[in-house]
Amino acid sequence: MPVPVPRQRAIPAVESGQAPAAPSGGGPSMDEGPRTPDTTTTARPQVTTPDTTASSTPAPNIPSTPPLTLLLIEDDPGGTTVVPELRDAADRPIRVRSARNLTEAARLLTDDVHCILLDLALPARGRTDPDADRTDKAADPQEPGDSGKPDELGVLRNVLELAPRHAVLALTASDDAERGAEAVRVGAQDYLFRDELDARLLSRAIRYAVERKRSDTAERRLAEGRVRAQENRRLERGLLPTPLLDGSPLRFAARYRPGRSRALLGGDFYDVVRTPDGTVHAMIGDVCGHGPDEAALGVELRIAWRALTLAGLCGDELLGTLQQVLEHERSDDEIFATLCAVDIAPDGRRAGLCLAGHPSPLIARPGRPARLLPFDNNGPALGLLPGARWPRTQVELGAEWSLMLYTDGLIEGRTGAGLERLGQDGMVEMVRRQLAEGLTGEALLRAAVNEVRDLNGGELTDDVAVLLLDRTP
Repeated sequence: MPVPVPRQRAIPAVESGQAPAAPSGGGPSMDEGPRTPDTTTTARPQVTTPDTTASSTPAPNIPSTPPLTLLLIEDDPGGTTVVPELRDAADRPIRVRSARNLTEAARLLTDDVHCILLDLALPARGRTDPDADRTDKAADPQEPGDSGKPDELGVLRNVLELAPRHAVLALTASDDAERGAEAVRVGAQDYLFRDELDARLLSRAIRYAVERKRSDTAERRLAEGRVRAQENRRLERGLLPTPLLDGSPLRFAARYRPGRSRALLGGDFYDVVRTPDGTVHAMIGDVCGHGPDEAALGVELRIAWRALTLAGLCGDELLGTLQQVLEHERSDDEIFATLCAVDIAPDGRRAGLCLAGHPSPLIARPGRPARLLPFDNNGPALGLLPGARWPRTQVELGAEWSLMLYTDGLIEGRTGAGLERLGQDGMVEMVRRQLAEGLTGEALLRAAVNEVRDLNGGELTDDVAVLLLDRTP
């Protein structure tokens, strides 16, 4: 379709009040990748592009930004289209590329293109032959719910799908304002009338469209960030629940610190419940990997553990059932989970310990140095060996004690600039010293996690979950 140079001033939507105006000033670059030199050639040498000579009097106080590039997509069989000379806010020429259909547009749509000027009269899906079979359903998209009516904005939908990161200006006839407004509703940044263009207003509309697209992109990313934060909170409530210890004399404390390697929580989880017979059951586990899938699997395993525990299962029977849950719910056969489960007798003096590839808990008692509970009967991690068994080890706790369960994030941090890790022995020595300083409960866990982080020289790459159960006479 020809686009003649106008003889009168145009009134684009950004000035007529039909679309919101963006702040004035130079439009920002929409580039998100490396620059591609502007070496474009077109199939129509008749198209006139702007003079590439910069103005001798540059605008003052304009930030140094790359010049804008416009991609014009319109069908001009006669080859007489003339694009007026366009200039950006710094009075630099706006570069223009031309394409007759979407196939050419896809080839010319490099990262340095900022805005697309689309003629809505162009046939959808790259059709340029006016004599083409109008019954070709693949070439004439239909409106949803109406199989017999062509989609008048089909070409715009094609362009938005082809260039989701680019600003788009729709070009329509002056007597078809309704179609232009509908184009903005579908996704264009603004619309212009084909026979009412001039260089100044078109240049301004391009800058506004680029700025509006940039603002829309920032707003969308902000909304996505809010959704991720909500997901994090939901996952955290599932992974780190409130313990069920009503009626128990034991004191409970817990601390969780996410690693720096991802935005979402990892697969660390824990839980503590008291069954009607007075037994206190505690568990801590870790699904390998990080991300929403691993966190969701951790939530499922924790909920399954609580339900099975309250139903009366314990030890090997409980862990075998958890392995079945993991095998059915994991997204990949390579995913496994480590777990430490402790059941403390109603009198608080004895406990049963089951380890599934997980570090052994630490016990501290008055007058004795803190040490690890026995780990000789450590079974395999859940999900590694079908039909595996997990022996239950009986341990004596005594009348007064503190029992600390933790994930491997607490022991795998570095202890300096080298490759040496803290390890279980280093953790035991650290906790012994902190206990000697009089730290207990939340204060002990906070000091332990903070010191591990400091020894690592910064945030840990893995999550750290620690829980502490205390019994005093």
